[in-house]
Amino acid sequence: MARPPVGAARAVPTFTGDVPGGELGTTLIHEHVFVGHPELDLNFPHPEWDEEEAVERAVAGLERLHGLGVRTVVDLTVPGLGRDVGRVRRVAERSPVRLVASTGYYTADALPQFFVTHRPGGLVGGDDPLVEFFLRDIQEGIAGTGVRAGMLKVFSDARGITPDARRVFEAAAVAHAETGVPITTHSDASVRGGADQQRLLSELGVPADRIVIGHAGDSSDLDHLSALADEGSYLGFDRFGMAHVGSDEQRIATLLSMLDRGYADSILLSHDAAFFSRITPPSWRAASAPEWEMTHLHTRVLPGLRARGVDDATIDTLMIDNPRRVLAGERIG
Repeated sequence: MARPPVGAARAVPTFTGDVPGGELGTTLIHEHVFVGHPELDLNFPHPEWDEEEAVERAVAGLERLHGLGVRTVVDLTVPGLGRDVGRVRRVAERSPVRLVASTGYYTADALPQFFVTHRPGGLVGGDDPLVEFFLRDIQEGIAGTGVRAGMLKVFSDARGITPDARRVFEAAAVAHAETGVPITTHSDASVRGGADQQRLLSELGVPADRIVIGHAGDSSDLDHLSALADEGSYLGFDRFGMAHVGSDEQRIATLLSMLDRGYADSILLSHDAAFFSRITPPSWRAASAPEWEMTHLHTRVLPGLRARGVDDATIDTLMIDNPRRVLAGERIG
């Protein structure tokens, strides 16, 4: 399905300033710089974490990406995953690749107790602070850094959209309505979770073409994926290299089938990788998922797609045009 842009694309906030949508270039739209857990990190530091080494590793990794042609990376590390924008800004200021920050909340089930007492009808009461936090991150900047978020992230897994997860979806929908910032999801393909996410966000007033169904590429159900795209949403084929959750062979087969069905304008490619993650630390990654790194698409996957007949124009659609439409707010005609 064709997605001709309508109207001028807006500038996209990055760690180092706003960038016109047309200058984003090749973009990885679902990645992480550092994933941690502030309370664990403070009280029980991970033995493989060294901040200075991690910063140097991230800068070097982004320099390699730039050499491969990548110009923008969206860091989807939000609260719940140890977001530290001040730390990441140290990387961004030395990186030739632009980084885009995100807001939202990463929880499959229960929000922290603060959000139980601070809400309409809660012990402390007041408006939902999630809305305030998301809007502040987008409009003013994150944690006093002045770095504004360019993406909203919401989460549900095999448990479905739990009450607290729904609350995050609702707050994200309000923030989207006020700012136009797109929403990406963490979905569970095994339960067709993207359909429930798309339905709820649509009920909350979010246009389908402002929604990215993250991890949609974990599914091989072509009819399910086609139905999501037909509603207008983008599909994240964003876990290349994650051998522990599926094979790249299956991801590529599904991608090629979707391209054959005419959905090039609906698909985004990425890895969901990180330069350091407490959840899956470097030693584990090296042993269990050695190809799970941000260079994997350009060094292995894209050459393989070209060898199987995918032309450069289609790859540009997947890697340049579609991310620009999402981030810069170009609308379906």
